[in-house]
Amino acid sequence: MTIAAPITVDDPRRADVRELLAEHLSDMYATSPAESVHALDADALAGPAMTLWTWRSPEGRVLGCAALKELDARHGELKSMRTTAAARGHGVGTALLRHVLDMARGRGYHRISLETGSEDFFAPARSLYRGHGFVATTPFADYVEDPASVFLTLELTPTVTMTQQALPTRAISQASLDSRR
Repeated sequence: MTIAAPITVDDPRRADVRELLAEHLSDMYATSPAESVHALDADALAGPAMTLWTWRSPEGRVLGCAALKELDARHGELKSMRTTAAARGHGVGTALLRHVLDMARGRGYHRISLETGSEDFFAPARSLYRGHGFVATTPFADYVEDPASVFLTLELTPTVTMTQQALPTRAISQASLDSRR
């Protein structure tokens, strides 16, 4: 099935988004040394250089989020990629990543980079990023070498116009989400 992804700009301070971000931060602190946690809270994601998108179910429940931080006019950083446990395996993360990459291209960025963890917990995320062409890089922006961090980057071909593309994904029914709880 091909559907237009229901991805929209959202407020990270919205209650259900804040809850998803709190879960994200909790997992980061549970799996990484505190000094290696670079995930942002809702207030930081509401900053002027940030845009946060969410994917919501037809009933309005947040299923995932991703943010883009402008580092400079040609370079963006992917932040706070997260899907709910119930939505994992349904293409939400892939759709969010593709959306952020499209938005970065539309902004004229030439590169998008990210930091993720080196622990096994982060293996699915690293696989997703590498599957979309991200490659290892050195620390960027204010990051420093850290054995608990993996730095990835993707060279982009900017586009002049942004278009919403239909994304192939599996249908996400309420029953399939409820069964994964």
